[in-house]
Order: sequence, then structure tokens, then C-alpha cells
Amino acid sequence: MTNYKVVFISTPAIGNLVPTVEFVRHLTSRDPRLSATILILTIDERTVVNAYIQSIAASTPPAVTNFIHLPASDPPTPDQYQSSLGYISLYIEKQKSNIKNALLDLMSTKSFRVSGLFVDMFCTAAIDVAEELGVPCYLFFASPASFLGFALHLPALDDKLATEFVDSPTGLIRPKDSATELIVPSFANPLPPPVLPTIVLKRKRDGYFWYLHHARRYRETKGIVVNTFLELEPFAIKSVSEGVFPPVYPVGPIVDLAGPVQWHPNRGQHESIMRWLDDQPPSSVVLLCFGSMGSLGGPQLREIAHGLERAGHRFLWSIREPPKAKLDLPGEYNVVEEVLPAGFLDRTAGIGLVCGWIPQVSILAHQATGGFVSHCGWNSVLESLWYGVPIATWPLYAEQQMNAFQLVKELGLAVEIRVDYREGSDLVLAEEFANGLRRLMDGGDEVKRKAKEMKHKSRKALMDDGSSYRSLGSLIQELVAEI
Repeated sequence: MTNYKVVFISTPAIGNLVPTVEFVRHLTSRDPRLSATILILTIDERTVVNAYIQSIAASTPPAVTNFIHLPASDPPTPDQYQSSLGYISLYIEKQKSNIKNALLDLMSTKSFRVSGLFVDMFCTAAIDVAEELGVPCYLFFASPASFLGFALHLPALDDKLATEFVDSPTGLIRPKDSATELIVPSFANPLPPPVLPTIVLKRKRDGYFWYLHHARRYRETKGIVVNTFLELEPFAIKSVSEGVFPPVYPVGPIVDLAGPVQWHPNRGQHESIMRWLDDQPPSSVVLLCFGSMGSLGGPQLREIAHGLERAGHRFLWSIREPPKAKLDLPGEYNVVEEVLPAGFLDRTAGIGLVCGWIPQVSILAHQATGGFVSHCGWNSVLESLWYGVPIATWPLYAEQQMNAFQLVKELGLAVEIRVDYREGSDLVLAEEFANGLRRLMDGGDEVKRKAKEMKHKSRKALMDDGSSYRSLGSLIQELVAEI
């Protein structure tokens, strides 16, 4: 029996790495002929990423999945980049020789055949290495099919952004005509410009250049694996599956159901949080969490606090301190009381719990959780739908505004607080936030019904003969086909 090795390289951020590892698990557990190697980029000593890798490596048989830490390269100098995407893109370009050496070592092994290199959305430099060595290259896209369609359409949209948009004092481009909407094939409705990713609305910054560069390269791959499923995004999947694109394989929802409670450095609060939830009535608690890279400034936090008091719902609120430098991650407040209204914690002690880091997936799985105020990162969206928890949208960065637009306007799976929020441009005031909470927790019956329905559809997609099960089977047939 021939054995096959698949190799993965991922952007070294927890939101990119976790779905990559979970997809590896899906792939290798489905066919015993497959094993995987994950190439790890060492950029800095990020405690969370390192703790995750060590935990996964310790709990996974090396014969099934092993990790190779690539040698560090000299980092880009500050004069070479303006954004975190510029930094990581330049760094991966410098890693091409290390990626090539790792692949050559694997290809020299007689016990298996290297049948594919999977790159994520920002590691397209490795496509050159795969082509040079004759290894089939696939894109693993951890965001929705709707955003994949936007990325594939961006080179065509680039001309429209250049001619029909103008620079504004904030650095964001804006349409010359206030009525301008954008037609993107993977969305059923025209997109209002404010829901485009910030990186796209800053065309003079290097982030836009790099994102456009990566998007153009997606078509060079042999196939695109997307963390979504047919029942969730039928319109978008149909759109990206037609035309002159590589084959698209929807294999989701790929979700880390165990969550980080076994490895996260700040997991000490887990037991006390779960005990607090155990004491709450079913479906009574609204979770507020903005992701591993999400944080809000003091003025916005205080508006949220006033809104929570006005709405009067039970709540569990994760608050993270904004990063101290451009490439840093959010941290933990030493004294969270200092950024909240005076007396807030005392006044809400009976109904609310304020935390730093939280075990999000464990909370979404708890019967006390009845709603989720989310930044609409795709991992969080899939976790919420897996447990049938309705969402109120509060996007912050990346493609989250587009995710929020799709959830509210196209899929009816969320209520809107904002779909086009951007930190620093304006505040969501207390009353607006309170109204959004009331729609989520007191109303929104149709949204709640659809969320519960999608819970069952998400699980069925992964079962034998489900849509994602079949799609993964088609991908495996490609990987093990004799060349």
C-alpha cells in the first residue's frame, strides 16, 4: 500500500493555525494512507502560539502528524513594511529556501510520496517552491466562500476602486458617488463600500498591495479547500465553483471543539467561569467576545458597560487590553475597573461576569448561553452555529465586516449591532448597543430558529454522505491519484 504525505504551511497566528491543524486531523483520520507534516514559521516568541503547538505535538502521534520548525530568518526592517500583512508576507518570501529544503528532505523519504503542499491565504510565496519541485499545491482558505469570491474578484475590482473612489482624510478611500455599491459575484446583494476590509480601503498602504498580490496567486493552485459547507453558503459556493477557478472543496465546519482549555496560558479562570455559568438559567446569558486579536478602547468599553446596564441581561464579557505596539497582540488588563464606569462591577455583580481571556467554545456549548456579541471572525461564526447560538454582529478587522454583512443581510443568521464598525472612526453608543442586545435576546425569533436549524445542518454536513464528507472524499481522491 502506498502511503502519502501532505505538507502544510500556515501564517503563525492562532486564528490561522488552529483551523489548519483541525483540517489536518479531518484529513488524516479519514484515510489511513495519509500523514501530515506542518511547517512552523518562527517569527517571535508568542506565548499563545507556542503553547498551542507544544500541546498539539504532545497529543498527536508523530507518525500521523509531525511539526517541523523552520529556521528563523532575519525579520523585515521597519522601513520595508507598513502593516502586519506586509511584515508576514515579506518574512515568508525570505523563508522560501527553508521551505524548499524541508520539502526536499521529505521527498527523499522512501516510505511515502509527498502528494501535496497546502498553503494558507498569506503563504502564497510557497507556491513557487511547490512548482519548482513538482509538488501539487493547494490553498487552504480558513475564511468563508463569500470572502474567497471577493478575493478572486479583487483584481477585476481594483480598476473600479482606482477610478470610482477617492482618498479621504482618514486614509480610507470612499466612493465619489455616495450611492455607489459594488457587485461581487459571491454575494447575492450589492456590497456597500463601508463593509470592505480596511486593508482594501487603504489602497496607498502596503497591506493592500500584498493582499492583491496574494489574491492573484490563488488561481495558480491546483485546488482550493474552504472552511465552509454547502448548506451555509450555497450561493457563494456555487459562484466560486463556476468559471475558470481551480476546483473548490467545501469541507467545513472545521472547528476546534476541545478549545484551548488544555493549553492556553491564561486558562486558570476556566473552572470559575464554568461554575458561574452553571448557576445561570438556560439561554439567559449573552457572551461578549471579540476574538484572539480583538480589543476596544476605553471610551467604547464604557459605552458597552452603560448599554449592558440599560438592557439588563445576564452577560459574560471578555475584555482585552489593546496592543502596545504594531505587531503585538492584545493583552490582559491589570486592573479592569480602571477602564469601566465607576461602580459598574458592583452594580452588575448579580447578573454579569467580566473576564480577560475566556474559553469561548466551552461557553458557546453551555446551555446557559443564549446569544453571542461577536466580532464575526469566521472561526467564531462556525463555533456559534455549531451550537446554535444566535449572533449580534460587531466586526473589527480583516474580512469581518463582510462576514457580518453576509450573516445579517444574506443568510438571516444574525442581528445587527453594526456591520461596518471600525475602531477609532465612531462609537457604538450605549442605547444603540442596548437595542441590539434586546433584539438578540428578547426578539429575533427567526434568527434563533435559523441558528438552531444551522446547528443540525453543520453537523450533518460532516456525517457519512454529508456535503462536506463527500467534498473531502473528492479531495483525497486527487491527493492519492497516481501521477
